[in-house]
Amino acid sequence: MAKNILLVGVGGQGTILASKILSLGLTTANYDVKMSEIHGMSQRGGSVTSHIRFDKDKVYSPVVELGDADIIVAFEKMEALRYLDYLKKDGKVVVNDYEIPGMPITSGVCDYPKGIIEEIKAHRDVIVVDATAEANKLGNAKITNMILLGTLIGKMKLTDIDWDTIIAQNVKPQFVELNKKALRRGIELAE
Repeated sequence: MAKNILLVGVGGQGTILASKILSLGLTTANYDVKMSEIHGMSQRGGSVTSHIRFDKDKVYSPVVELGDADIIVAFEKMEALRYLDYLKKDGKVVVNDYEIPGMPITSGVCDYPKGIIEEIKAHRDVIVVDATAEANKLGNAKITNMILLGTLIGKMKLTDIDWDTIIAQNVKPQFVELNKKALRRGIELAE
């Protein structure tokens, strides 16, 4: 039976790159992988979603249906809440404890909701990662995506895949080592 993963975030957080690296890694491990991306208004801080489905047998559809996600990886807290209906009853949420205020919030129309993580924890199994703070400790907030991807890889026990090679083939040369460190840090956080 196919595994269903949803990666959700805000434009500019590296959600698509993380999805691409995950899909390529799963493919090298002989899984049949289908991926679908929804960019929305990502250039303006809008929602970005990647659906990834994989199995050793044939996978026919790239779309994760409502209530079918085994894991949701949220690069931002409000996005975790927005996509929670996609999660299976026994699914897990990996959420970055980070806020990116959308246009209604920055324009003063409303406030950023309080207690998002507590609300999700009341209903679901949640792994909270302060991935942005961890990325900053490594020297660059832009590697938050690799820390979250590493956490997912660790939780799903996919560490036997050669992630270093995949990163080297898909990241600009000057950022390869930093991205490898971030992925390893995410795997450590999953333990």
